[in-house]
Amino acid sequence: MASHDYRIEHDSMGELQVPADALWGAQTQRAVQNFPVSGQPMPRGFIRALGLVKAAAAEVNGGFGLLPKNRSTAIRRAALAVAAGEHDGQFPVDVFQTGSGTSSNMNANEVIATLASRAVRGKAGVHPNDDVNLGQSSNDVIPTALRVSAQLAVVEDLLPAIRHLRRTIDRRGRALGKVAKTGRTHLMDAMPLTFGQEFGAWSSQLASGQARVEDALKRLRRLPIGGTAIGTGINADPRFGAAMAKALSKLAGTRFESADDKFEGLASQDDAVELSGQLNALAVALMKIANDLRWMNSGPLAGLGEVELPALQPGSSIMPGKVNPVVPEAACMVCAQVIGHHAAITVAGQSGNFQLNVMLPLIAANLLDSIRLLANVMRLLADSTIDGLHVRRDKVAEALDRNPILVTALNPVIGYEKAAAIAKQAYREGRPVLDVAVEVTGMPEKELRRLLDPAALTRGGIQG
Repeated sequence: MASHDYRIEHDSMGELQVPADALWGAQTQRAVQNFPVSGQPMPRGFIRALGLVKAAAAEVNGGFGLLPKNRSTAIRRAALAVAAGEHDGQFPVDVFQTGSGTSSNMNANEVIATLASRAVRGKAGVHPNDDVNLGQSSNDVIPTALRVSAQLAVVEDLLPAIRHLRRTIDRRGRALGKVAKTGRTHLMDAMPLTFGQEFGAWSSQLASGQARVEDALKRLRRLPIGGTAIGTGINADPRFGAAMAKALSKLAGTRFESADDKFEGLASQDDAVELSGQLNALAVALMKIANDLRWMNSGPLAGLGEVELPALQPGSSIMPGKVNPVVPEAACMVCAQVIGHHAAITVAGQSGNFQLNVMLPLIAANLLDSIRLLANVMRLLADSTIDGLHVRRDKVAEALDRNPILVTALNPVIGYEKAAAIAKQAYREGRPVLDVAVEVTGMPEKELRRLLDPAALTRGGIQG
C-alpha cells in the first residue's frame, strides 16, 4: 500500500495504518482486521439506532453542561447524519465481532468524532471516547441500540405489515363469506365451512401474533443506558438514563423508558429473546397460512384445485405451462429462517455471564433480519397472492356434493351407526350422500336436503 493511501492512527495499543479516506480510527481498523468472518456488517437499522443514541447523548450531556455547546451541537448533527444513513459505508465491522459490540460502539464514536471535529472551531478536535462516548459504555450503548433498533423496526415495518395482511385477508374473506367448501382435518374430508370462516381463522392467527408482539414491546422499550460499564452508572450523571429515554423517545418518534434495573438490561437480553419468540410464533402462523394456500392451489387437475393463485412466472425450465405458488414458497422459507434465527437468539440470550451478555451483535442482527423478512414477505403475500386469488367454485361445489362426511349432520336424527353406513356406501359407490340417504332412511328428500345443506352446516348447531 502506498503511503498516500493510508494515514497513521493510534489508540491505547499503539499505531496502525488506516485507509486515508476512512472516517473511522484505530479501534475500528483493528476490528476490521481482527474479524474477517462473514463480510456482513451490522444492519442499517442498528447503525441508525447507534446514531440516535449518540445524538441523544450529546443533547443530554450538553444540557447538563458536561459538553460545551459547540461540541454537543456538532456531535448531535454528525450522529443524526449517521442515523439518516449518510455514512453507512463507514461502518465495516463484522456482525461476528467482540460479543459486547465494543467494536461497533467505537466505530460510531470514531466516525462521529471525525465528522464533528470538522465542524468545531479551534485546535482541539472532538474525542471519540471523552466527548462522543461521554457518560456511556459499550456495555450499555449496544444493548440500548439493540432495543431501539428492534422497536423501531417493529413499529415502523412489522406491525403495519401485519395489519396490511390482515386487512387483505379480511376483505377477501368478506367477499367469499357465503361460499361453502369442504373442511379438512388430517388432510382428509371433514365438515364444511365457508371461505370466510377459513380466512377468518388466518386473520385471527395474525391478530394474536400482533398482540403478542405488541405486548413484548412493553419490556423491550426499557433502556439500560445510564448503567455504563456494569449497571452501577459509573462516570455518568445520575440523571442520564432518564434524560436519555426522554430524548430518544423524541428523536425516534416512539416511546422508550429508562430501565429501573440497569444491571438486568446489561446482564440479560430476555426481552429481546421474548420478542424473538413472538416473531417465531408469528412465523409459525404465517407458514400455516402459506401452506394452506399451497394446498388449496394444488393441481390444478390432480390436486385440490380449490383456488387459483396469480400466475407470476413460469414454474419449470422443462415443463411448459407449469405455474407454481412461488410467493407462498418464499413465505415458508422466510418462516424457516426466522425459526432458525430464534434458535440462535435463544442460545445467545443464554450467553450472559455475571454482568454482561457477550453475544449482543448476533442478537441484534438476527432480530432485525427476522423483522425485516417477515414484514417484507407479509406484504408480498397480501398483494401478490391473496389479493388476486380466484376461487374455482365449480371444483369446490363438486367436492362438497360428494363429501361423505356431510352425513355427520344426520347423527341426531338417525344415529351414528346408520350415518356411518350411509357415508361408507356413498364413498364406495361414488354417489352423493343425499341420494344414498334417501334410499337408506326413507326420509323425504326435501327434509334431507334441508338437513344436509352445506351452507346451513357451516353455521353449526344441532340439525333436525
